[in-house]
Amino acid sequence: MLNVTPKPTDSPHKRLFILNRTLQTSTVLARIEETEAAWIDPLVTGLAQRTAPLADRAEWKLRLDGLLALERGGSPAGDYLAEKATREQFAHVVREFALDGLTEAQNFFPAVPRLPMRAQMAVMRVLIDEFGCGNLQQTHSQLYLDLLAELGLPQELESFLDTTGDETYAFLNVFYWLTLRATHVEYFLGALAYLEASIPDAFTVQARACARLGLTRGKYYTEHLHIDTFHMREMQTAIKEYEASCGLDATKLWIGAQLLSRLIGGAFDAAVERAREAA
Repeated sequence: MLNVTPKPTDSPHKRLFILNRTLQTSTVLARIEETEAAWIDPLVTGLAQRTAPLADRAEWKLRLDGLLALERGGSPAGDYLAEKATREQFAHVVREFALDGLTEAQNFFPAVPRLPMRAQMAVMRVLIDEFGCGNLQQTHSQLYLDLLAELGLPQELESFLDTTGDETYAFLNVFYWLTLRATHVEYFLGALAYLEASIPDAFTVQARACARLGLTRGKYYTEHLHIDTFHMREMQTAIKEYEASCGLDATKLWIGAQLLSRLIGGAFDAAVERAREAA
């Protein structure tokens, strides 16, 4: 929970993040739903209108593999961060995603009761890893705290509320919608399957930057290079088990993947651009 009240001057995405991490009274929930309706509904509707129906899970997997192959080619922002960013610029990007790193996977749990038991088990195996299998020093959020400390950045969640861009807030906020309020849980399964499959390649950028800059607390990134290969398989298992128990709308899986690809890609590009401008 955050002991913070949204201010009238806060952007809608910042207010939404604060409200999502506030005690969920009827008043708070009404404000969340009003803000989401103006933001996420048009995004999902637009994706649905532009997406041809998928036949089955096999076609979803082909589409996902194609998207991952396309993104594997890199981006100007990723190349800059890996090869050219200064320590200060890299710290700017780390600070930009601190709200994500310090709350990692916390907003996934509400989706678990929405899944059949065998799919729950696959998702829980992912979540257990996110929390270090019960070892505090290996939790992903603790690894992020270690990196923040090496870069001389704050450790408290509230310290980053005013230094996080709207693009990053959108990426953070979408999982609250996916897990709690999306009508179809396939959106969540598709989004998380994409995320776990994309990170081993995406975080290579930050791992390379840490090595080049001589940072010793980059395990947050290198751990993901290893563990998310396993998570990628678990999410495919979760989807397969969901299909066996409930049937499957593969089109909604694909919309979830596209939605998250768009939001996280936009957040990363914007963060690197702001780091370059700040320098």
